[in-house]
Amino acid sequence: LHDALPIYAKQKSLLLLQKNSSILESNHRLEKTAMPRGKSLNLYLMDGSVNGRVKCTLANWTGLAFKIPRTALDLCKDRKELKQTGVYFLFGKDEEHDKAVVYIGQASVRKNGDGILNRLQEHNSNPEKDYWTEAIAITTSNDSLGPTEISYLEHRFYQLAMEAKRYDVKNGVDPAQGNPSEEKQSELEDFIDYAKIVVGILGHKVFVPLVESTSGDTVGTEEPVLLCVKNGVQATAIRTSDGFVVKKGSVLSMKPTKSCPKFVLKKREQYKNAIDENGVLQEDVLFNTPSGASSFVCAASTSGYVEWKTQDGRTLKQLEKADS
Repeated sequence: LHDALPIYAKQKSLLLLQKNSSILESNHRLEKTAMPRGKSLNLYLMDGSVNGRVKCTLANWTGLAFKIPRTALDLCKDRKELKQTGVYFLFGKDEEHDKAVVYIGQASVRKNGDGILNRLQEHNSNPEKDYWTEAIAITTSNDSLGPTEISYLEHRFYQLAMEAKRYDVKNGVDPAQGNPSEEKQSELEDFIDYAKIVVGILGHKVFVPLVESTSGDTVGTEEPVLLCVKNGVQATAIRTSDGFVVKKGSVLSMKPTKSCPKFVLKKREQYKNAIDENGVLQEDVLFNTPSGASSFVCAASTSGYVEWKTQDGRTLKQLEKADS
């Protein structure tokens, strides 16, 4: 379709792409000017092994987090903290689509005295939840969470995970928010900010957008927005600490070449619902390498170090050479 566009329309579209990428790059640089504050965490390997249970606390946070392999649930029977009220996350992988998944839930103390642990044991015996391999449970050191608090936390964590789009969220419906006061909401949002850090440290960036609005981990760098423009393809991308992100709004080739790698076809199938009929990408997509990203947008075997260019025409290869 794009090859059939008049030359003027193509030039106009290209100018618009360059203008949008310029705005995106300016915003990206401005967002990284604030110097982040350091955080002090304490990680305790409860079983003396990196493959076992982990307890995590954070300075100035009343929260308490546990990372528990599914196979280690029976070892938690004597943990009083896990018999409290709190929220939890079940993490696993969708083998069919090769994507990380998460289920977000809440648990209150019941008559039998088992709170979070009881819910995890129920999920463990549920054949419909066979996808998860480990859980992260969050409660407080002073057992201060009540029904209102955990309903709000479950709702917000669900929202944040959906917005980040890193994991497929397995919840069937959006959990109810509850009705906390505005003062309580403000207090809980502070709690959530710390919880996001802890969950990330424990191995799951489920609440972290692919391109963060404030990239504290890349302060001191200015990653330019990169363009791939050829044969109807009009894509933008940014390098991040995770890899290479092709941005929402990029126009992809809809005609795979004979040399199109199998992994590209598989990735296209995985994201078919995120590509509209005109080949416009509807969400950010993360890749491990620049070449994986350029091959995806071009539907062909390509070298990302040649295809991705800055607005002034420098290739990624030239850019990295200049930075070294």
